[in-house]
Amino acid sequence: MNDLGTITTRTVVEELLRRIGAGDPDATAALYAPVSDWKLNWPENEHNRPATPWIRHRTTRADAAEHFREIARHHVPEQVGTVIERTLVDGPDAVVLGEIRQTARPTGRPYRSRFALHLTIEDGLVTRHHVYEDSLAVAQAFDTQLPEHDRSGSNAP
Repeated sequence: MNDLGTITTRTVVEELLRRIGAGDPDATAALYAPVSDWKLNWPENEHNRPATPWIRHRTTRADAAEHFREIARHHVPEQVGTVIERTLVDGPDAVVLGEIRQTARPTGRPYRSRFALHLTIEDGLVTRHHVYEDSLAVAQAFDTQLPEHDRSGSNAP
């Protein structure tokens, strides 16, 4: 909190990242406004594929909770590691830069994906969640049809 007793953008973002890291979808979703602007930079025709159902636009707090549940169901929990490199804050907006390190549960394939997460915080809640990531690295990790020689690309740890 700042001197005025209001929650700062940085404080909310840091708490959001802590909750995401703790793996509690409901506690994480509680930091989202009842309705938010949620987008992922994947091509529209790739949204909501069976292999990556969390890749889709969302609008509600319940959607946010389900997003984090779907990610957990499709990844190996013991092989998760996200590195936050920097958080930039300008008023109500924040951009988190880092690298997602996950292992796809259906294929057992590890991957790394650079990302930028643009958040907007209003009244202590997330109202915008826009993710820009290496969607090809994620798609390849979940592609059960990918030939073996194409599975160990530069995105693997």
